[in-house]
Amino acid sequence: MPSDQSTWLLAVPQDGDAEGLLPEVTTKLTQQSRSFPANNIAELNIPSFKAGTLDSLIALSEDLPKHDGAFTATVAKTVDTLRNLLNNDPSKLAQHVQVNEGSVDGYLLGGWRWNEGRYGVQRGLREMVDILIKEMTSIDNAMKAKLNNYNIVKGSLTQMQRKKLGNLSVRSLADVVSKEHVIQDSEYLETQLVAVPKNLVKDWNAKYERLTAMVVPRSSTSIASDNEYVLFGVVVFKRVHDEFVQKCRENKFIVRDFVYSEEQIMKQREELDMADTTEKELWTELLRLSRTNFSESFQILVHLKVIRLFAESVLRYGLPVNYVGLVIKPEPKLTKKTLTLLTNHFSYLSPRSNRAKGKKGDNEEFTGEYQTLMEQEFFDFVLFEVPWIVN
Repeated sequence: MPSDQSTWLLAVPQDGDAEGLLPEVTTKLTQQSRSFPANNIAELNIPSFKAGTLDSLIALSEDLPKHDGAFTATVAKTVDTLRNLLNNDPSKLAQHVQVNEGSVDGYLLGGWRWNEGRYGVQRGLREMVDILIKEMTSIDNAMKAKLNNYNIVKGSLTQMQRKKLGNLSVRSLADVVSKEHVIQDSEYLETQLVAVPKNLVKDWNAKYERLTAMVVPRSSTSIASDNEYVLFGVVVFKRVHDEFVQKCRENKFIVRDFVYSEEQIMKQREELDMADTTEKELWTELLRLSRTNFSESFQILVHLKVIRLFAESVLRYGLPVNYVGLVIKPEPKLTKKTLTLLTNHFSYLSPRSNRAKGKKGDNEEFTGEYQTLMEQEFFDFVLFEVPWIVN
């Protein structure tokens, strides 16, 4: 059964029984349920492509599902990129997930037409599919490259910002320690910076002078504090550096490895500002590219779906290659009823569909040749789905 989370593309032979198809089906759907919007169904123009030979058509039809899945995945990845860039804000996402500056529903249900300017129907089906594949591959590669570049810069920025976060035992001290907190340019003395858990501050005050020899008495100074730690500066002789660090570790005091340097601090700030600016610029570029590429890739996907409709219709109904199509956006709660109505309405096609079934059932060689085509669900009309990539 077709999904209730997709828009359906249907095709049937254009003959006497199909005249007035759109108003007739629309009337039946709206009569079946008053909640079914009349603008949720529209005509789908299916061009009279060059069908080619039966063998080439069969081969193409067996390849198309693979390309269909790859195209759908590319569109979905583009939507995921937009969703992540916009922090999963549905209202903002709706502003960017558009086709030719309009809604997806408007594109499908607003009188869809084949883009003759880009994909002239004078070409063979295989050539048109190859063009669609080339365009979609180009879009996918461009998205991957831009997204990878953005993620590298974003990761670098996040790492820099993380150093400014966290508690005093792990965060960068560049914005915490000032020049007056440390001894500089002394041949014998140095300032050790120690993060002390708040529940051990009393122990620190009682012990620090005796942790090792050569600790300057009463030199402990509180520099900063947070919810977990207090950062102290204490003056010791350089010759006991390693021993002092070891004794602190034994007492669960954390010595921070930090050398005050105005030049280094300024460099870090500049690097952070540069990374922040670059990230914002790349975010804007990626957003713009994703918006454009969604529009382009969705159109390519729909064009491939229409080729699938045509190819399957030729294999199903034969010549002449003249088919009429419908676009239907089912109401999720009415999906089963809608399918039943369509099945009943197109029951006049059953003899032609049964002949196709009969051929495939009567001849094992024929069945094997069409095996890929027969794995899909079979109706008297041809149906393919465009998933609702954005819900």
